[in-house]
Amino acid sequence: MYNIELIKTFVIKKHGNQKRKQGSPYYLHPFAVADILKQNNFPLEYQIVGYMHDLLEDTDTTEEEIINLTNKDILECIKLLTKKEGYIMEEYINNIANNEMAKIVKIVDRLHNLSELKFANIEFQKKYISETNKYFIPLSK
Repeated sequence: MYNIELIKTFVIKKHGNQKRKQGSPYYLHPFAVADILKQNNFPLEYQIVGYMHDLLEDTDTTEEEIINLTNKDILECIKLLTKKEGYIMEEYINNIANNEMAKIVKIVDRLHNLSELKFANIEFQKKYISETNKYFIPLSK
């Protein structure tokens, strides 16, 4: 089974001093995503992906570190959620759409980010809402 406390500690350590746009510790975002998944009775694996979804993209975390704490299915899901340099949004969304866990976690991630959009500048807000309407609302259906 999974050691959730160890995973949470790992996430806090890896996100280190990163901050959200409003200045709060970054790790509060993946914790919020995991909490929304828990409150809505999604399986523990979904919650773990919620905690870890930004690690490969935003930290120096390795795939090996993730696999040592979880399993190959969780790692694969986190890899799908990781935006690589030069990614094409349509391909990114199509890959997520084919993995139910990645799709659900991404939608919850987007919802949480939307709830804090007021802290971003107006140009970012417009772009983010436009992307949400174009890609993420259809993904949620």
